[in-house]
Amino acid sequence: MTVETEAQARKPSSTKAPLLRMQGIVKSFPGVKALRGVSLELHAGHVMAIVGENGAGKSSLVKTLSGAYEPDEGDIEIDGQPLARGTNAAIDAGVAVIYQELSLINDMTVAENLFLGRMPARNGFVRQREAHAMAREALARVGLDNVPPWMRLGDLPLNKRQLVEVAKAIARDARILVMDEPTAALQSHDIENLYAVVRRLREAGMGIIFISHHLEEVFELADSAVVMRDGATVGARPMSEWTEAELVQAMVARNLESFYPWEPRDYGDVVLDVRDLASAPILRNASFTVRAGEIVGIAGIAGAGRTELLKTIFGALPATHGEIAVRGRKVTNHSPTEGVRHGLVYTSEDRKLEGLVLDASIEENVALSSLKALASGGFVSRARKRKLAQDASTRFGVRASSVLQITGTLSGGNQQKVILGRATATNPAVIMLDEPTRGIDVGAKTEIYAHMVKMARAGAAVIMVSSELPELLGMSDRVLVMYRGSIVTEIARDKADSETVIQWATTGAGA
Repeated sequence: MTVETEAQARKPSSTKAPLLRMQGIVKSFPGVKALRGVSLELHAGHVMAIVGENGAGKSSLVKTLSGAYEPDEGDIEIDGQPLARGTNAAIDAGVAVIYQELSLINDMTVAENLFLGRMPARNGFVRQREAHAMAREALARVGLDNVPPWMRLGDLPLNKRQLVEVAKAIARDARILVMDEPTAALQSHDIENLYAVVRRLREAGMGIIFISHHLEEVFELADSAVVMRDGATVGARPMSEWTEAELVQAMVARNLESFYPWEPRDYGDVVLDVRDLASAPILRNASFTVRAGEIVGIAGIAGAGRTELLKTIFGALPATHGEIAVRGRKVTNHSPTEGVRHGLVYTSEDRKLEGLVLDASIEENVALSSLKALASGGFVSRARKRKLAQDASTRFGVRASSVLQITGTLSGGNQQKVILGRATATNPAVIMLDEPTRGIDVGAKTEIYAHMVKMARAGAAVIMVSSELPELLGMSDRVLVMYRGSIVTEIARDKADSETVIQWATTGAGA
């Protein structure tokens, strides 16, 4: 399937071969057909987005291009020449892949990472001055002019390490750059810097494949988008011919109208009452209530205090002022353990760092908040723990071989379901979800949304922090907006729109 580029549109007479052509790529594993005849073309100076749910075949396609997988059928050409098999062949042909998990070595210098295995040398001795000069040139092209090549890589913040990975591709004279979820661990200002680098590389003639779950990134950066579903390409067009609704529908094979399964519900009594809550130095003053059966969204820019608010309520951060009442009873949470005892649960925005024990089983993760309830005579009942995990896995539709599967081997969406299974295992009164769909695919998002509605329908008070405005507007009964540590307004669902929320979130005042 051929994607017409903007460059082609400007130069219709050009007959130059595409930089990359993948034709009829098939790849199977025991019991699974990962790729079903995938075809695409990428031209120089073009950013192509590849989108699709987890399991759609994106990673298998990238690994086939990089040489990590050998296709069962199909052809790959670079500049009209067949690509030889093997990882080194792809690298030699100018293909560089930047995975979500960086492939850099923290204990080496920046220059050593850039030229790993091919440092300039003479008579067996590394030519440090030459290596540093070459490193500075590559670093300058990604905006890291001030990073010393001799600096230990691990001393750089994550956002700069990500750019070092891009500089590594430049230093290898890559002509095709594949970026797999490159913004997953970055803050908003770092993402803008990465966008600027991608645009400069495109202007320099590099062909870029950009894989992202975030559709706003796709529309911001890409010249075209290829949609994959069930191992096949199901759509490929210039971005000017895509709408968000069409992209989502192509990815999940259902209409956008069913994407946010919000429904009107009857609310019960006030379950959570927060008054003048503060936690130095960020959270200054927060007052709000949430009723049983309600879904309340919390909006705000980075640093506004959204996460700090939830963590202070839960007991993960100390409250320096204010009161919290659950079901009409004043509580003081000095720790998450006390928060759970008082009927609160909190799911972290960083599920890998704070939310899960990745090398433990699903069973162990689900049971973490319920060990006391599962114990008898000082010993945790293995049978009760197994049943708790199995019930949670069934309730949330966790796709795994069994509850004994290691959690780190699950997809992002299934990891999030494990977190929800643990959160609801204690039958909480208040469920606080911090960025519940971050880093998961569109199909998994719709499942998480459906579970949120079920939790609210069952009588829980649900609070959701999200940086994705469509998500907040689509799922919330009302939206609270935070600005510089305080809740500055409350907006009813029927009056909430992007412009109003952004105005309050960026200025602390209405229009």
